[in-house]
Amino acid sequence: MLAGEAVVAIWNGIAPEMRAEFYDWHQNEHMPERVGIPGFRRGRRYIAADAATHPEFFTLYEADALPVLQGSDYANRLNAPTPWTRKVTAQFRDTARGLARVLESVGPGAGGVMLTLRFDADDAAAEALRAAVREAARSPRITGAHLCVTDDAASGVRTTETKGRTDIQPPPTWFALVEATDAEALAVLSDAMLGAAGAQGPVLRGLYRLEYQRLKTAFA
Repeated sequence: MLAGEAVVAIWNGIAPEMRAEFYDWHQNEHMPERVGIPGFRRGRRYIAADAATHPEFFTLYEADALPVLQGSDYANRLNAPTPWTRKVTAQFRDTARGLARVLESVGPGAGGVMLTLRFDADDAAAEALRAAVREAARSPRITGAHLCVTDDAASGVRTTETKGRTDIQPPPTWFALVEATDAEALAVLSDAMLGAAGAQGPVLRGLYRLEYQRLKTAFA
């Protein structure tokens, strides 16, 4: 299960010449800073596990509840980015970021690979989508399955950190996350299953491998 009732989900690429510095910044400044915010519980970074997955990185922050993501502690960080944050994020590519409520989260724990599925849906489809996620979680080697719906107002707020950036794409309205021990196990939640449950339009699929995890820590 996810470690809270809300998440920040970020899909992004990085300019090739900034790749090494991105890793240094993300592990040694950015993720410790974010997870140190009151109400944030865990951060995880994933990298694309196949050539079809785009963009290359997926980062997931788990928080107590949506008000944490709308509160002043998080906003203060977003509106006072460090010089290193400004430098690295200026080289992000194809960034999609959603602040979302967790509607369903089942499973015994985290997995080494994750499938992300971004799609549109009407609110009326929530129960059917939740049922599809629960069904996926019962499959062999699946360690977790989660359904999230983005808060458009919270996700759309422009801050000092995003000012002037041209890489930012519209956030997903809905997304599902499926974790497993291995990539082969992740075929359990198909586009057809999501469509039958009420997902609309194309489903953007991404297969990611876990690179780094950070639990709650003080940040100086």
